[in-house]
Amino acid sequence: TLLTLESMGIEMFIIRHSAGGSCHFASQIVKSCVINAGDGLHEHPTQGLLDMFTILEKKGSFEGLKVLIVGDIMHSRVARSNIWGLSKVGAEVRVCGPSTLIPSGIENLPVKVFYDLDEAMEGVDVVNILRIQLERMDRGFFPSAREYSQLFGVTSERLKRAKSDVMVMHPGPMNRGIEITADVADAENAVIVEQVTNGVAIRMALLY
Repeated sequence: TLLTLESMGIEMFIIRHSAGGSCHFASQIVKSCVINAGDGLHEHPTQGLLDMFTILEKKGSFEGLKVLIVGDIMHSRVARSNIWGLSKVGAEVRVCGPSTLIPSGIENLPVKVFYDLDEAMEGVDVVNILRIQLERMDRGFFPSAREYSQLFGVTSERLKRAKSDVMVMHPGPMNRGIEITADVADAENAVIVEQVTNGVAIRMALLY
């Protein structure tokens, strides 16, 4: 199929696929450029790049920044791309979530793992809140959305443990009242809408 499409004069494949490694596989088959728009539970590089660009735009540098990723790390392509990208440029990356949503083998990644959100939040510069993918939660990863919200929901009270100029991010779409409260989502230090804008710029840059 890839070779058939390429024979039509295709110069670039942008692939979003349910199988991890599908984009890497495609890049071995075709001579055209391949952009990974999300492969399975593996990575989402363009989201990682737009998140990094947004941080750089606001903070000026990555060196020494403490970045916390909160939520469903196991099913998150965004988390993996952020972990690799941010650690590469000098940031300290933390992840926090229920033990059932922290993938096995995560200790092999350049990341600090927390299971207590208040502890994880101490002194961080950036909090990136992942969407709880309710469509994946039929396997009982946690008892209820209410309990998740109580233990791992990011509230303005919890954010007081972070740096005073903490930056709040979310790849969207948000479940307000579950992983993030409305006042946090709409606060001045939230850059969620700017992430979307920067996503357009990053993808334009990749196409160029």
